[in-house]
Amino acid sequence: MSIVVTGATGHLGRLVVAALLADGVPADEIAIVVRNEEKAAGLVARGVELRVADYGRPETLADAFRAGDRVLVISGSEVGQRVPQHTAVIDAARAADVAQLAYTGILGGPDADLQLAAEHKATERLILDSELPYTFLRNGWYTENYTGNLAPVLEHDAVVAAAGEGRIASATRADYAAAAAAVLTGEGHLDKAYELSGDTAWSLSEYAAELSRQTGRTIAYNNVPAETLLGILTGAGVPEPMASLLVDVDQGIRRGLLAGTTGDLARLTGRPTTPLAETIAEALKG
Repeated sequence: MSIVVTGATGHLGRLVVAALLADGVPADEIAIVVRNEEKAAGLVARGVELRVADYGRPETLADAFRAGDRVLVISGSEVGQRVPQHTAVIDAARAADVAQLAYTGILGGPDADLQLAAEHKATERLILDSELPYTFLRNGWYTENYTGNLAPVLEHDAVVAAAGEGRIASATRADYAAAAAAVLTGEGHLDKAYELSGDTAWSLSEYAAELSRQTGRTIAYNNVPAETLLGILTGAGVPEPMASLLVDVDQGIRRGLLAGTTGDLARLTGRPTTPLAETIAEALKG
């Protein structure tokens, strides 16, 4: 039996592996499923087992899992292709008779009212239909979705969005990774769903104010209509389907869909979630 992390070379996957190792899981009890062996070299050097497979090539998944494995399926990055890709992963996990299938979905689960949620909701239904023991990790927004893209904000001294004064209970990828590690190593998490979010919700005007405080500059929050933001994003080269998803997220924030502070994330990790100010400070260090 191994703890298996799929998508382990991505931003979140690497942090999950790091969290497992930090929690004392022996490296030889961790397996990573990746599609690019070269990108996994650093993880393999730490002693974890490598299993090469691709969500988009179902035939490669036959040897990705073993009976009794505890598996974390990190949702695919190809929006629009996730359902068939996740179906292939779930089918392979069921054929292998894994002991746990944890999945990184979206805050709100079946009630999530965002375009981005559709594939996550479909995946949860597929997992339930598989009758595998599951854990749903319904991740809220990542703080890095903002702090990881500071260049245009600092260039124009403005945060531009269409979210109004809606609030965002974000947490860092490391926070979510620690929660994933906890459910993969702990007991009592089977057939449960966790609504994961930060301890404190903040607005984009507060985000701009904190950026101003830390940079010593005046950074404004420009709240624009949805159609204006769509034009800005597509004009900057964002493909229209992705731009529409991002605008829809902002409209969801405006409606309070990412504001929930359930406390599940802090309870799973045993510590408070990372404050916004701390994440901004790290990002500004470069």
